[in-house]
Amino acid sequence: MTSLASRLKGRSELGVAALLGAVGALVLFDAARLVVPYSQSDPVGPKALPMIVGGLLLICAVLLAVNVLRGGRGEAEAGEDVDLTHPADWKTVLPLAGAFIANILLIDWAGWVISGTVLFWGSVWALGSRHYVRDGLISLALALLTFYGFYLGLGIALPAGLLEGIL
Repeated sequence: MTSLASRLKGRSELGVAALLGAVGALVLFDAARLVVPYSQSDPVGPKALPMIVGGLLLICAVLLAVNVLRGGRGEAEAGEDVDLTHPADWKTVLPLAGAFIANILLIDWAGWVISGTVLFWGSVWALGSRHYVRDGLISLALALLTFYGFYLGLGIALPAGLLEGIL
């Protein structure tokens, strides 16, 4: 008799199925908590789409788990030139994660333009670019473009932070 650990070895797709199931359950939970005033003009209401998406996510999670447990495996892309036998490149992953964490920590206090610039510059630095001034200017331009793109194009005000009154 084989142990559960040996039967699950090499079936990392079950982690994806678990993630899909968790996201589906979270979407359904949040959709069920929506408080919507009654409206005769909208018979479907705003709960319908999140409920459908959450249900479909749960169905996909179950179907993927069943497929994997029956021996199905994801096929590597033919054009992919990544050697999966090598471990992760932590010299790239950790600084990249650091750029995202810095963005999260700075966005409320410093504002999007500063935190976005740090995010974009830190990302390209982590991925190997060493053109510091050029990358900084491009990162600043991207942060400003996204700031005004969200504000003017979508009507969403990103936090200005330290640059409040200047932007």
